[in-house]
Amino acid sequence: MAQLDSKIPPGELSEKWTDYRSTVKLVNPANKRHLEIIVVGSGLAGASAAASLAELGYKVKVFCFQDSPRRAHSIAAQGGINAAKNYANDGDSTFRLFYDTIKGGDFRAREANVYRLAEVSANIIDQCVAQGVPFAREYGGLLDTRSFGGVQVSRTFYARGQTGQQLLLGAYSALNRQIAKKQVKMYSRHEMLEVVMIDGKARGIIARDLVTGKLERHFGHAVILASGGYGNVFYLSTNAMGCNVTANWKAHKKGAYFGNPCFTQIHPTCIPISGDHQSKLTLMSESLRNDGRVWVPKKKDDNRKAVDIPEEERDYFLERRYPAFGNLVPRDVASRAIKERCDAGYGVGGSKQAAYLDFADVIKRIGEDVVSAKYGNLFEMYEKITGENPYKEPMRIYPAIHYTMGGLWVDYNLMTTVQGLYALGECNFSDHGANRLGASALMQGLADGYFVVPYTIGDYLAGDIATKAIPTDHPAFAEAEKSVSDQIEKLMSIKGKQSVEHFHKRLGKIMWNNCGMARNEKGLLEAKAAVRALREEFWKDVRIPGKADEFNPDLEKAGRVADFMELGELMIDDALNRRESCGGHFREEFQTEEGEAKRDDTNFAYVAAWEYKGKDKPAELHKEELKFEKVHLAQRSYK
Repeated sequence: MAQLDSKIPPGELSEKWTDYRSTVKLVNPANKRHLEIIVVGSGLAGASAAASLAELGYKVKVFCFQDSPRRAHSIAAQGGINAAKNYANDGDSTFRLFYDTIKGGDFRAREANVYRLAEVSANIIDQCVAQGVPFAREYGGLLDTRSFGGVQVSRTFYARGQTGQQLLLGAYSALNRQIAKKQVKMYSRHEMLEVVMIDGKARGIIARDLVTGKLERHFGHAVILASGGYGNVFYLSTNAMGCNVTANWKAHKKGAYFGNPCFTQIHPTCIPISGDHQSKLTLMSESLRNDGRVWVPKKKDDNRKAVDIPEEERDYFLERRYPAFGNLVPRDVASRAIKERCDAGYGVGGSKQAAYLDFADVIKRIGEDVVSAKYGNLFEMYEKITGENPYKEPMRIYPAIHYTMGGLWVDYNLMTTVQGLYALGECNFSDHGANRLGASALMQGLADGYFVVPYTIGDYLAGDIATKAIPTDHPAFAEAEKSVSDQIEKLMSIKGKQSVEHFHKRLGKIMWNNCGMARNEKGLLEAKAAVRALREEFWKDVRIPGKADEFNPDLEKAGRVADFMELGELMIDDALNRRESCGGHFREEFQTEEGEAKRDDTNFAYVAAWEYKGKDKPAELHKEELKFEKVHLAQRSYK
């Protein structure tokens, strides 16, 4: 059984990463040419890692299920990327970014990893500028910044409302350079369906060609997962519809512990649900809370148009409840406040499950042209979806699932509990705790890919240079391929009556209603039984048309939904176990008199790392105790 050794280097927090890089084992250039690395996922974490490792001389294979790396979900990020450069000269520093991140995650993240993230953040901006990422600039030519939730400084660099797209194009260009040099081989429209283990180490993957249906075997001296988060377990989320947990879940079932699965992020500024027909939700960037003011009517069930409600009859409740941070409180805090107002009868719109995000004040102050230059594409997106003009009337927003802080447990080196298997970006648990600050996802993905894993994987591979490439006719590859083939055959043989979508939608409702924004023991226990029953029904009555050995999107999704159901049970177990409220994990039994999250640092200041024990057997909990040397544990306050 793997032991939880976080491998945090000794020494002062501010010196750990510097000392580590100075003493880490290296692989000489001649040996790198003979070492092969598999990267699963081509978003910011995967593309940056693949490009950086290939630049160092390793042979790299990259797999993504999209038709191009450019279509990774990182492209959807809107608002910006954090970095402690202090261009605004407003008091920012590496330590302040570190502290804001720890506090924003409600003190449930590992200090050493978070400090390293803050430390390398400035390098990310320099790297991306060198790649030609068109960050917004001030009149004098310096890069511009804006504020995001949970902080009181302006440290978020941005490219209008399409920062993720521009950063991904930068990483994609670096990746394409390595593809052209034959250092990287790109496998698009391929899905990883199994990790191949040889002598206790990850030595490759089984992938399915999604166009032909053929199963393929691929060897690697190490495997890197950069496959994103699992927000689509809730069916409706801001994630792309293809986002899934399958790569992570296959790794988990091969021995990789799953860390903090119940920690999911609710984003407060999502376009509200319009009906049961929807298959996904659309995010309005957190950057809009820089200038937009969140409010509801002071009168319950007020059906007047927003423009007809006078100023004195409006409740700017975030500004009222959190005067120090106002509309820029962290996402979990804002989300709960919006839900509370709507539940109390003050919601707006036809569903009454929305609040207003109003730009009238800023338009009056600086003019519509300036607002358009900052947020124009976001305003256009909102109008296209809702048919309403946000320059003339407020946006309507409501919280929705956005990001998952949980993921595969990794040590300081970003290695899972499986030797040679790494997890980067959103698919690991490491840097955010119980809630993620806005604009930190892009920062973590690029930090892991550009600046962390190129060092840490070298330390591992330096001890593996004697290992020759293992032929894929090795029995371990044959066994792994057979397990994948058997699962596909089992799915295709069911021939039930209900579609995969039918089961996914039902799973999502169970998870959202009982393990979403608010959780309680009764609801979680009901959800656990409901998910177990739904899973049994799925394996008896799902209908998958077509054949296995051809292009078959229903078969793809069936495997992903089967994994979501198993993950859902683990998320519920984790939420039941964590008898406290922290960040986005809000147990209704544990809250302050003001309705804020109430932590229990005595009993729950740890990372919950779950070990898979076999089909239908309860997972085993392992605890990584969190030690805080540089921050003082305190009840979060944004007042």
